[in-house]
Parts: sequence; structure tokens; C-alpha cells
Amino acid sequence: MADQTLDAKGLNCPLPIIKAKKALKGMTPGQSLAIESTDPGSVADFAAFCRQTGNELVSSDQAGDVYNFEIKKV
Repeated sequence: MADQTLDAKGLNCPLPIIKAKKALKGMTPGQSLAIESTDPGSVADFAAFCRQTGNELVSSDQAGDVYNFEIKKV
């Protein structure tokens, strides 16, 4: 279960990433952030974001038109 949840549904690139970055900044290492997005580009965006920042992409899946991610702050 994630420590914090971010609803980024209805937002287009780059807003889901910007909001996730801001949320992660206020979290401590080891905590995780669950994100819901409707932007199809967010799949590649969050994978790249985690590679660049060193945070761990714990999960990435799709339920209908909603993309779900869980990122663990390292």
C-alpha cells in the first residue's frame, strides 16, 4: 500500500510528472507514491522519470483508460 496517492487523471504531459516530482520531494526515502493518470504518454514518462531520478518504479499497469503507477522514493 502506497504512503501517498496522487490523482493526475485528466492532466496531460508534463503535468503528471511535475505533480509527482513535487509530491516525492516532500516524502522520505522508502516511502511510495501511487499515481493515477489518463495520459497514455505517462507510461513512458514515468519509466524515464524513474531512470533519471533513481527512484524505483515499483509497478505500472492499466485498468481501462486509467494508468496506475507506484514509485518508491530512494
